Amino acid sequence: MSDQPTPKDKPNPQKVAFLRGLPREIKEQITGEEAQAFIYDQEVPDSMLDKLKDYLVDDEY
Repeated sequence: MSDQPTPKDKPNPQKVAFLRGLPREIKEQITGEEAQAFIYDQEVPDSMLDKLKDYLVDDEY
């Protein structure tokens, strides 16, 4: 099986909006593969989490 989204998969609209709202310098650092994994609720690479660390909230309290 592939981790690629199928045509019936839909991106998470909240995650798409989140990415669109990021500063341009951050968006320019994110690869297509990282963005795809993020918006399609797949496993996100650590490299992307590092880029977004200042914009994500840790929900483990």
